[in-house]
Amino acid sequence: MSAARAWIAVLGVVAIAVGPARAFYLPGVAPKEFEDGDRVEIKVNKLTSTKTQLPYDYYSLPFCRPAEVNNAAENLGEVLHGSVIKNSPFDIRMGESSFKVLCRKQLSDSEVKLFETRIREEYRIHMIMDNLPAATKMYREMADGKVVTMYDRGYSLGYVGPANAPMGGMTALPDKKAKGMAYINNHLRFVIKFHKDESFTGARIVGFEVEPLSVNHKYKGEFTEDLTQLKLETVPVGPDLPPQRVSSDAGGASIIFTYDVKWEHSDIRWASRWDLYLYMGDDQVHWFSIINSLAIVLLLTGIVAMIMMRTLRRDLNRYNEVDKEDLQEESGWKLVHGDVFRPPPLPLLLASSAGTGVQLFLMSFISILCAMLGFLSPANRGGLLTATVLLYVLMGIPAGYYSAYLYKSLKGAEWQKCTLCTALFYPGVVFLLIFLLNFFMWGKGSSAALPFGTMVALLAMWFGISVPLVFLGAFFGYKAKLPDQPVRTNEIPRQVPLQAWYMQGAFNILMGGILPFGAIFIELFFIMTSIWLQRFYYVFGFLMIVLLILVITCSEISIVLCYFQLCNEDYHWWWRAFLTSGSSAAYLFLYSIFYFVTKLEIEKFVSGLLFFGYMAIASLIFFVMTGTIGFYACYWFVRKIFSEVKVD
Repeated sequence: MSAARAWIAVLGVVAIAVGPARAFYLPGVAPKEFEDGDRVEIKVNKLTSTKTQLPYDYYSLPFCRPAEVNNAAENLGEVLHGSVIKNSPFDIRMGESSFKVLCRKQLSDSEVKLFETRIREEYRIHMIMDNLPAATKMYREMADGKVVTMYDRGYSLGYVGPANAPMGGMTALPDKKAKGMAYINNHLRFVIKFHKDESFTGARIVGFEVEPLSVNHKYKGEFTEDLTQLKLETVPVGPDLPPQRVSSDAGGASIIFTYDVKWEHSDIRWASRWDLYLYMGDDQVHWFSIINSLAIVLLLTGIVAMIMMRTLRRDLNRYNEVDKEDLQEESGWKLVHGDVFRPPPLPLLLASSAGTGVQLFLMSFISILCAMLGFLSPANRGGLLTATVLLYVLMGIPAGYYSAYLYKSLKGAEWQKCTLCTALFYPGVVFLLIFLLNFFMWGKGSSAALPFGTMVALLAMWFGISVPLVFLGAFFGYKAKLPDQPVRTNEIPRQVPLQAWYMQGAFNILMGGILPFGAIFIELFFIMTSIWLQRFYYVFGFLMIVLLILVITCSEISIVLCYFQLCNEDYHWWWRAFLTSGSSAAYLFLYSIFYFVTKLEIEKFVSGLLFFGYMAIASLIFFVMTGTIGFYACYWFVRKIFSEVKVD
């Protein structure tokens, strides 16, 4: 009963914590109506590149600035994402289509070189209008020949083209290895979509598109600081005008930044304005992945059920009917009944690993569930990551409970050390890796480097909330009454017979990780594409199905291999059960190497270090979580089968 009350308390805390988090997909904040002539603010966010994976502050480049630059309030998730949201000098009025000169920048040699470097590194600029991210429209041809409209985050800073590029709309060289010249997109065309309805006054913004162009602006007469009086010869702006080159070989440069605004009425309602951004293309790939995984799982389940039911029933009947003298000549899993519950080596580490795995699984499950039900809106930038960190901290109670409970069942007496290991070991490893990676990002001046205040806040959440909650859960876990073991443990350990090569530990463990990895393989591709190629990902319904399939697969493969191990009279199943399903993390890391080589164009050392550093952290988390799933499945299975046999 005490365990039930503890779980009710945990769920209550989670509901209170997650509930108010501006939580509904439609779309998470109240709509804002604009009257004609109202100012529509554009905020600048950051610069990102898939080639470097190092985001930078928008004003790290010498763009036009407002009179006073102000930072917008950012939540924890936005800071962890490297977002730096600030105001901008763009002056846009509702319903007013206009062309304006933003400013003229006289760039020094070093500033030109910086622009050229960022353009060659394929940086994209991110902006926000009415909580909508700026996006570039692109067209994609599907397998059936149908052309669909999709959106890519932000817009390109510039492009690399031939030295005699005649048009500003050119995007890249035919040969990417060619040197070429760098051209900056110094003119922005904002295509703003709005919706009007009789149910409200004014208009609501439902789309924010950016069409970047490179234009080598020319003007008549002398340049004047009164930009409204500047007479440009390159108006109207179009893709047929000569582009604006930035070249360190030519020294400094004078660049005029301009923009124009185009308003389009749309039938899209405000509640559905994120649908275009989150459209993932043809979802048949996801369904194919799910159906394929389900077919494998159902086939495996049928085989496991048939083997377990028929074989176990035969074993149980034989073991319960034969005489004790006849049993001495038998072989099988019953013969290890006196050793099967013998505590394994390193029981403290096993218990803390299982407790941390429970913490990670509950964090993942609740986060995906909330996102699937729409409680973590994409309009609430950083909301998913913030909720994930919060849930990890709150799940310290079940982590402490299960680690202490398991450690007590393994005859452990130093529950304080076990609790400290649960609260500090794996989080400490992850924090240390992030801290080391942060040094490299600090050295590069990236906005992804966590500020000192954020590091202090994370440490405060860890030691001020998570660690006490782990101790609270461990207190109840160690006080909980243990059920009687199905069989007694002998004082003298039984000798394990020589095992066949295919039943050896390393081979058996590595083979067990293939199936769980295969269950998530296709969805993993989309997740990594979202993270490293900065695409939108919001198919959490598919992700929840994949998570459930992963749980079933880890459980079944661990049970099957554990049964074979016991049948070969090898009772060292504790760590084997954890490592069997946990070995799927090794395949995850190997896949990340394959993905790095085939999908990414990262060349710099720091960028590659960040990729493999974060993938190592992801693999460690995946190892602990899947290992815990397999371990508890085997724990239940072993207790179940040995409780059914009669032992004198």
